[in-house]
Amino acid sequence: MTGSEAPPSFRLAYVPGVTPSKWVRIWNERLPDVPLTLVQVSATEAPDTLRDGGADAGLVRIPADRGGLAAIPLYTETTVVVVPKDHLVAAVDEVSTADLADEIVLHPLDDTLDWEALPGRPAFERPATTADAIELVAAGIGVLVVPQSLARLHHRKDLTYRPVTDAPASRVALSWPEADPTPDLVEHFIGIVRGRTVNSTRGPQRGTQDAKGGSRGAAAGKAAAGRNARGGASGGKGGTAKSGAGKGGTAKGGRGAGPAKGARTAKGAKGGRRRP
Repeated sequence: MTGSEAPPSFRLAYVPGVTPSKWVRIWNERLPDVPLTLVQVSATEAPDTLRDGGADAGLVRIPADRGGLAAIPLYTETTVVVVPKDHLVAAVDEVSTADLADEIVLHPLDDTLDWEALPGRPAFERPATTADAIELVAAGIGVLVVPQSLARLHHRKDLTYRPVTDAPASRVALSWPEADPTPDLVEHFIGIVRGRTVNSTRGPQRGTQDAKGGSRGAAAGKAAAGRNARGGASGGKGGTAKSGAGKGGTAKGGRGAGPAKGARTAKGAKGGRRRP
């Protein structure tokens, strides 16, 4: 690396409610020389942040504007309704959207749920953010339907939440700008979130693509060694038969004593059968 080249780094965007700590820990264990920087963005800002180069990859919510972006869905969240603790909904284990028909249901501008028809009655104005909507719920203005992780993120002692059985769900995905080929560090992170082990053929390895190629070479060498060892055992037998059948067989059989040389002897024996 020349003095003008910057050391490699990886920027990971993530939206509120998503906890990337487990994947960050694995990254730091496997690639300690490549710092990972977390970039927190709102759900609505995330797609543009990735397209504009503000992050190399991001943990985002879908549906979202995915033009020019690739994505791998990771998990689907339970959708809940946030209500005051003294609300009637707090007395049951779960509700349906029909149970909210008489409620004012707040619909913040940063909502990521893909509603075909909003439940309940609309508020006079849409809150700018989910955090603003939570404050309105606490003030008794209405209720709020959100992914469960956002209800936990904005937890208040005076509020609670219950699952909504037929509400649309929010999916969390790993997303990155489309490119061919996919950047090496993005491939590393894809391997981590997909649970590939460090010894996996496609799994993350330390270093650059050369290091990954070396890993594949080492794996291939181990596989070849296993085949050679098995070939060596049969080669020994082949050498014995050869020594009894033709001249020079005893010498070849002697070289077949070691596993690696035995493997070559076995190939020689096979080749001998094809030659006069």
